[in-house]
Amino acid sequence: MKNDYISEIHEKDKLILHPYEDLKFRGTYNRKLIIKSDNIYLYDEDGKRYIDGPGGMWCNNIGHGNKEIGEAIKKQIEKMDYCSPFSESTEVAAELASVLSDLSPGDLNTVFFTSDGSTANETALRFVMYYNNLLGKREKKHIITRDRAYHGSTYLTGSVTGKDREKNNFDFEENFIHHLGSPNPYRRKENQSEQEFCDEKVKEFEDKILEIGPNKVAAYIAEPVLASGGCIIPPKNYIKRFWEICKKYDVLYISDEVVTGFGRLGYFFCSQEEFGIIPDIITTAKGLTSGYIPLGAALISDKLIKNISKESSFFFHGFTYSGHPASCAAALKNIEILKRDKILEHVIEIAPYFHEKLKELYAIPIVGDVRGMGLMAGVECVIDKKSKNPLLLDQAIASRIDQESLKLGLIIRPIYHICVLSPALIITKEQIDDLVDKLFQAITNATKKLEEEGLWSG
Repeated sequence: MKNDYISEIHEKDKLILHPYEDLKFRGTYNRKLIIKSDNIYLYDEDGKRYIDGPGGMWCNNIGHGNKEIGEAIKKQIEKMDYCSPFSESTEVAAELASVLSDLSPGDLNTVFFTSDGSTANETALRFVMYYNNLLGKREKKHIITRDRAYHGSTYLTGSVTGKDREKNNFDFEENFIHHLGSPNPYRRKENQSEQEFCDEKVKEFEDKILEIGPNKVAAYIAEPVLASGGCIIPPKNYIKRFWEICKKYDVLYISDEVVTGFGRLGYFFCSQEEFGIIPDIITTAKGLTSGYIPLGAALISDKLIKNISKESSFFFHGFTYSGHPASCAAALKNIEILKRDKILEHVIEIAPYFHEKLKELYAIPIVGDVRGMGLMAGVECVIDKKSKNPLLLDQAIASRIDQESLKLGLIIRPIYHICVLSPALIITKEQIDDLVDKLFQAITNATKKLEEEGLWSG
């Protein structure tokens, strides 16, 4: 592409305040400009190809450049572009609701469409408060969540998010939000077994409910795998035991499957298939359309709806683009492709190879933990494997691995001192080899630079 045109685009891009942008350096550099995409790859303004390691933002499940989804969106817009979800409905939204009802576990048959994952979780949390108000339980408003959790960027979902830096210089609700310790087994006490660690976390949860009062605790919200927290896999039976405690104390269980839904772990929803629970509410987005167009949803159990439908009451909550026809058309085609091309089966088949290949990274001195499930993984870097101390490497290693990866044609998502991966679900063994080899070299190169700058010594 012509240099003058690219320079013009870069200047126009500087008008955008991008997510997670350091205002001190805003406008002083040019972001990588992505011109096209295909399969698991992105291409910049110079035609250089990059493996899209994070799969966009955990969302590009069927791969880039799928013409069928583009055609489905085009066809729907040409037929009927929009009508108000507050007063009308559409055949495509109704059809998608029926499909989601069939795919979801248990009696989660009521579908509320949203614009994205943040608004899906916002809807779930607001519904819980609305639900308890209608039942006359106006004190039952407290929400329990976890450190390292991520649930969104609205005021309420930001409040239940447990990542400290995302909270810097913002205000959040603190009166009825409670954070438990992160369920990261890698960070358990020395000489503590994983079972003992799990017991500790379960006790912490039950103790917190009893401390607040079961009559005041409304809901517990949790990702099956903490994604943006660093791809944290809770210990065995942790999720099932938390769910059982929720049942014991009449606390609603919200399963945030915004990342794990639609194939990331090999299932449309993993709550029941992988972890043996049927939540009261499941939220989803991202892989619902494979990121081709925004859409989210909250799936609510029949039991909850029945409990509050005895008398007339309006649910005064909604979004202009709830169930947008083009988004629903994209989701339906996405689900069709996932089924037809047996992509979920592919994830289950290839995931063991993905994680076995990633174990090669343990040969690098600063790689302390390699973890994950399905086609999502986190590589945690530490100052040394014995102490597991990440602090001195925190900002330095994240930025350096990112820089080195880009040189090699790999995009990763650096989260503090953790490299996160969630590639398109269509990835092949050969592409996995290429991805891991590039990451190995990038971490190695970044380590050498740390040594040269006197920031680390092996």
